[in-house]
Amino acid sequence: MSSPGGTVRPGGRPRGGVTARVGIDVGGTFTDFVLTSSTPGGEEAVFHHKEPSTPEDPSMAVAVGLAAAVERAGLLPEQLTSFTHGTTIGLNTIIQRSGARIALVVTDGYRDILEIGRSRMPSSFDLHASKEEPLVPRERIVEIGARLRPDGTPLLVPDDAELARVAADLARTGAEAAAVVLLHGYTNPTLEAEVAARIQERLPNLPVVSSAAIWPEIREYERTLVTCLNVYIQPLMRAYFARLESRLRDLGVDAPIYITASNGGSLGLGSATQRPIDTVLSGPAAGVMAAARLAREAGIERVVTFDMGGTSSDIAISVAGEPEFATHTTVGGLPLILPVVAVSAIGAGGGSVVWVDAHGVLKVGPTSAGADPGPASYGRGGVQPTVTDCYLATGIIDPDTFLGGRMRLDLDAANAALGKVGGGLGADSAHEAADAALRVATAEMATELQKLLASRGLDPADFTLVPYGGAGPTHAAMLAQEVGIRRVVVPPDAATFCALGAVGADLRRDFARSLRRWLDEESATALRHTLGELADQAQDWLDSEGQAAGAPVLLRSADMRYAGQAYELRVKLDAAVDELDQATIAEAFHREHERLYGFRDTSAPIELGTARLAIIAPVGEVFSTRLPHGTGTVEPRGRRQVLLHATWVGVDVYDRASLRAGDVFDGPAIVEQDDTTVVVPPGWAVTVDGPGNLNLARND
Repeated sequence: MSSPGGTVRPGGRPRGGVTARVGIDVGGTFTDFVLTSSTPGGEEAVFHHKEPSTPEDPSMAVAVGLAAAVERAGLLPEQLTSFTHGTTIGLNTIIQRSGARIALVVTDGYRDILEIGRSRMPSSFDLHASKEEPLVPRERIVEIGARLRPDGTPLLVPDDAELARVAADLARTGAEAAAVVLLHGYTNPTLEAEVAARIQERLPNLPVVSSAAIWPEIREYERTLVTCLNVYIQPLMRAYFARLESRLRDLGVDAPIYITASNGGSLGLGSATQRPIDTVLSGPAAGVMAAARLAREAGIERVVTFDMGGTSSDIAISVAGEPEFATHTTVGGLPLILPVVAVSAIGAGGGSVVWVDAHGVLKVGPTSAGADPGPASYGRGGVQPTVTDCYLATGIIDPDTFLGGRMRLDLDAANAALGKVGGGLGADSAHEAADAALRVATAEMATELQKLLASRGLDPADFTLVPYGGAGPTHAAMLAQEVGIRRVVVPPDAATFCALGAVGADLRRDFARSLRRWLDEESATALRHTLGELADQAQDWLDSEGQAAGAPVLLRSADMRYAGQAYELRVKLDAAVDELDQATIAEAFHREHERLYGFRDTSAPIELGTARLAIIAPVGEVFSTRLPHGTGTVEPRGRRQVLLHATWVGVDVYDRASLRAGDVFDGPAIVEQDDTTVVVPPGWAVTVDGPGNLNLARND
């Protein structure tokens, strides 16, 4: 059954004594809500809601949408037991370079660390390429006589006079916050922490953070940058989290507030305020984790997730129910060394603008119409056509049923905007321009997806595509056909899937410390000791986060390489800590190296790089409702003409809410639900399974 503002999955309406958890994902166009409720009698239900985003203050859309979602679920705000929120504020701040005015304190002689970076240009073959501007300009970088040796023993310790000079120099920069990075600071966090604290004493109104407190990993430039990024976005994030908490408390929500993290887990509000850098890729990561859970439940071995929202499209790979993680990624063109779910941007979103360049070439994106004014068809003053307008002009989307009828789209405005693009292309109609734009967007996405899979030696035919986001199910089959994927699984919660991932996001935080030693019995002992210290830190953090639903799990690993190799491999250490002797550690590395590269070299020395530990504490299961069994056949509710690959095709239109487990039908077809539309091209068949997933498979 459905409500005016969202969808209610089977399980009944909430009654007295009900408790609920809510997950929220803030996108560029819509803010998504998923609310799961359960009663003392064991009745469970899932509610979905989409609210137009408010870019000027995302917490406004969160408050308005949450009030609507709770009301339509028949609940009171105080019945919420947890609130988990994904946000892109930090990411957007970095991309737009709109963060705080920050300063950097570095060891004498290293003032140009951000300017030099890795001495690489963005494009080796582009003679016009320019370097990324340093996050902190040289005039706001202050040198200090403080330094550690590579083994962690202090070489230079600043006295009071030196600290007073540094504090005075910092004050003259007018910075709002500062970072402290000392050479080899990762080896011994104590000196950096003391320097930061002593500067803070002299400048009590200036937040000062040490790099070892953020991420004590080797590679001076990357460690400096991740610390500066944390400081750069912290004032804005702190202000946002304060507004968010205030609005929620005003609504009557007294549940603990969690923020989803880039590693697929979640953090308490206090941790997220102190370490906002952990949240920059939080929304996409939550969706990948939800897809991995779906794959485990459905027994799907290899999955490519396809998250197409209002601004962009992202993909990630999961094998055997485990997402691919990365310890190095880029954010806004800057390297980030924190562990993250490996998500790659591959193309446009539903709000991406369609345009013709000076050479008469049709382009899609990267500019987005966002939530305001939005696509031309939104009727909010937007005049540029977008991918959403293309869906409308080709008949894929019904203007009267968008968002369950809550928001009627303007077909005439979409056609008018696309007609101007068509004129620039020499196309005869807006429909032709729309179809061409969709094919261009599909080709661009397919190219990026094929490159990603090829770089890992993977065959698209071995994978199942799991689409989500408002436009993911709409574009999924087009993308699958282009790259040679033969199966698509569309979850029932596809349009709010990242919010669903937030509901089930376990508490998680990653810890690391670089060792940089040759592997022998002495360094194996050091590794065991370091992992023990990291485990103690992890437990202290978990104790401060609140009550978890289950016992925590510790995941241990280490970065290692053969002598002479430039980069390390991340190697899982599944043995108990006290069993990690030299032979056990070496064999784990040889085995991983052989798996990836096809050989091992037992005669080569092994270098032990960074020790890593992740703590994961479950917050509770996200239940999966079951559809009642159908008859195997289902009648469409209507029929309409849709332009698919330059051909008008008559398609059956199905209402997803009426589908039952075991129902089967063939394409061409359209499946409509309140918050998204699923396209089934000719030559594809659909089977509905028990949890309500639409399984699309090619017939040929």
